[in-house]
Amino acid sequence: MKKLFANLLTVLLILLTINASAQKAPVGKVWTTAKANAWYAQHKWMSGADFIPSSAINQLEMWQADTFDPATIDRELGYAQGIGFNTMRVFLYSLAWKQDKTGFKKRVDQYLAIANKHGIKTMFVFFDDCWNADAKTGKQPAPKIGVHNSGWLQDPGNRLNNTGETAMLQAYVTDVLTTFKHDKRVLLWDLYNEPGNSNKKEASLTLLKKVFAWARAVNPEQPISAGLWDWNFEKLNTYQALNSDVITYHDYTDEASHLKTIQLLKSHGRPMICTEYMARTRGSKFANIMPMLKKENVGALNWGFVMGKTNTIYAWDNPIPDGSEPKEWFHDIFRKDGTPYRPEEVELIKKLNGK
Repeated sequence: MKKLFANLLTVLLILLTINASAQKAPVGKVWTTAKANAWYAQHKWMSGADFIPSSAINQLEMWQADTFDPATIDRELGYAQGIGFNTMRVFLYSLAWKQDKTGFKKRVDQYLAIANKHGIKTMFVFFDDCWNADAKTGKQPAPKIGVHNSGWLQDPGNRLNNTGETAMLQAYVTDVLTTFKHDKRVLLWDLYNEPGNSNKKEASLTLLKKVFAWARAVNPEQPISAGLWDWNFEKLNTYQALNSDVITYHDYTDEASHLKTIQLLKSHGRPMICTEYMARTRGSKFANIMPMLKKENVGALNWGFVMGKTNTIYAWDNPIPDGSEPKEWFHDIFRKDGTPYRPEEVELIKKLNGK
């Protein structure tokens, strides 16, 4: 309880800082709250998941030509359509673009065509500070047995703040945004997943600012955002909140704690989408969180969809060396054949989605 109170106090202090500095903030082309709320009102309540096909261990394996798997994507997005999901959050990857710019964009377009066929809009993510820092193109490693997200890749990872990489990263973001800036199949651009993670902290602020500037220069029709996730990162949180058209955030806590986060973030007056939640062994479950998110009119995207090479049925900090199935899955909803892990969860999701 003391830790929860301290976290909430930190959030409140951040919000006070934001409000106090709002007059000095570089508003530029940040959407007005009226525009953001009008955009949100045009859409049904957003529900879905963070998606990678079960055949891919990481973003490179998803997007490289040799391992791009439209058949699995089609089948698994069919599972999503069947339970009423209408939104998926999908991670792109800069080295896949660098390796094959034209082919990469064609595969993104092919993914979007499949998703659109299933009535699903997509939120794309550019950069990411989570998990492995040293990515290499080509054949990707096999999953480590029983280890959560053993092959997931940071982007740019070890190339963060390498001045020799800046021009390439800018070209990547600019090219993809320019290509799809008017595409109605794209819901939102999530510019940077969990900046400051992997102990990078404020070292990620420089790239965070740059990617927002690059995105504003393209000026896509879709909103841009970067999700708040760690209330200790005051400078990062302030910049993200002031420069996002729509407030996105992550919360893996139980209902009472998560609701406090929502209540505090609502002070911005902007639409809100929770782009990561649902870690069963930590008290964040469909049964207690998803109905609350719908009641609060907050978009609900859980981490994990079909059990596969990412191994996200295993918890972050609790590997199972023999690879046996955990008694309680950490993330994910379906087995590869489309069988639900817990049928009662799927029934609840369908009910909330009007299916």
